[in-house]
Amino acid sequence: MPSSSPLPVVSCVAALVAAVAAGCGGYLVRGSTGVPAALWACLAAAAVAAEMAARGAGWLVDPAAIASARLAGVALSLCPTMALLGAKRPQHGVWQFIVASLACVLTLPAVSAALVRPGSLPDVHPLQRWFMPLLVAVGWMNFAATRHGLAAALVAVGQMLLLAGFLPWREVAVAGADVLDAAAATTVAAGGVLAAVQSAAWPAGGRGRARQAAGGDDRGAAVAEEITRPFLALRETLGAAWTLRIVERFNTVAETRGWPCRLSFAGFDAGGAGDDDAWHHEAPRAARALLRRFATDDWLRRHGPAPRRSAAAG
Repeated sequence: MPSSSPLPVVSCVAALVAAVAAGCGGYLVRGSTGVPAALWACLAAAAVAAEMAARGAGWLVDPAAIASARLAGVALSLCPTMALLGAKRPQHGVWQFIVASLACVLTLPAVSAALVRPGSLPDVHPLQRWFMPLLVAVGWMNFAATRHGLAAALVAVGQMLLLAGFLPWREVAVAGADVLDAAAATTVAAGGVLAAVQSAAWPAGGRGRARQAAGGDDRGAAVAEEITRPFLALRETLGAAWTLRIVERFNTVAETRGWPCRLSFAGFDAGGAGDDDAWHHEAPRAARALLRRFATDDWLRRHGPAPRRSAAAG
C-alpha cells in the first residue's frame, strides 16, 4: 500500500532537485576533470529519489530491501568525493573504474544478504562503517576553505543523515524515520542548488580577486589576471586537494627560476617586479601547463583572459 505520509514524496522531490543541481553543475564545470564527480552525484541523487518513490508508492516495504536500497544509495553518494581525488588528466578517465569498484565493494553487504541470507539486513563490516563517514568528512574538508564551504557542509550533513543507519556506533538499521530522510534529502538538495548557483556566478568574482592581487603594477596586473582567474575557478571546481598541489608545483618552479612571484591558495602574488620582466612571460606559461592537467583549453578560456601573445609564444 502507498505510504500515508507525504514525507517520502517530499524526500523524492528533494532528491530529484539535487539530481538536477548536480546535472547543472556538470554542465557548468564542463571541460574540467570535475565532470565525472558531478555525474556520480547526479546518479546518487537519482538512486535516492528512486528509493523514496518506491517507499512512498508502497513498492518497497520489506525492511531488508529498504536497508539494501539505502546502502546502495549511500555508496553512490560517496563516489563524487572519490572521483575528485583522482581528478588529474589523463588518468581521471581510468580512475572512474576505481570509483565504480568502490561503489560495488560498499554495496556488497546488500548483495550478499540478498543472495546468501534472503530477508536479512546487510551485514556491514565495522571498517566500512568507519570508512563511509570518513569519506564524507574528506569531501567536506576538500571544500571547507572555498566559496563552496557552506554548500559542502550542507551536503555532508545530508549524507550523514542518509547513512545514519550504518554508523559504527549503531546496529545496522532500516532507513531512519521519514522526517529524518526528508531532512537529509532536503539538506543535500539545498547544498547542491547553492553550489550550482555559486558556480554560475563565479566568473564575476574571479575578475575582482585578480585585480586586487596585482598590487597596482600594470605588468603584474596582466599576469595576475591571466593566472588568478582560472586558478581560483579551478579551486572552486576541484577543492583544496589538487589546488594545493598546483600551488606547491608552481612555487617550486618559481623558486628554482628566481621569480619574485608566488602562488597561494588565495591566488597569485606578483611580488616585486624588478627590472627583469622575463617572469611576466614565463610564469603564465608555467601556470597554464599545470592547470591543463585538470582542464581543457576551452575551460581555461572561459575562466580567464586569453593568453597574451608573448606568453603563449615558444
